[in-house]
Amino acid sequence: MNSFQQAQKLLAKMNELQETLEKKEVTGESGAGLVKVVVNCKHDVKLVKIDPSLVVPSDIEILEDLILAAFRDAMQKVDEFAASEGSKISSGLPKIPGMF
Repeated sequence: MNSFQQAQKLLAKMNELQETLEKKEVTGESGAGLVKVVVNCKHDVKLVKIDPSLVVPSDIEILEDLILAAFRDAMQKVDEFAASEGSKISSGLPKIPGMF
C-alpha cells in the first residue's frame, strides 16, 4: 500500500470518528445525580436536568456550582472517549513517512 492509499485510509477513519463523536452522548453528574448534563462528544450540550429540590432562590450559588461541576464531569468524559477512539484509529495504521 502506498503513502497516498494510507492517507486515504486514515482520512476515512477520521471521518468515521467524527460521525461517532457527533452521535455519542455522555452524561455528567454532580450532587449525587441531582444535576445532570448530557453532551455529545463534539461538546454540544443536549440536556440539562435539575432535580426540583435544588431550586431554592436563597441557595442559588450552590445550584450554580453543581451545574458547573456536572459540565466539567461531562467534558472530562467526552475527552476520555475521544482520546480512546482516536487511539484506536492511529494504532491500527502503519506509519506514513513525513506525517508522524
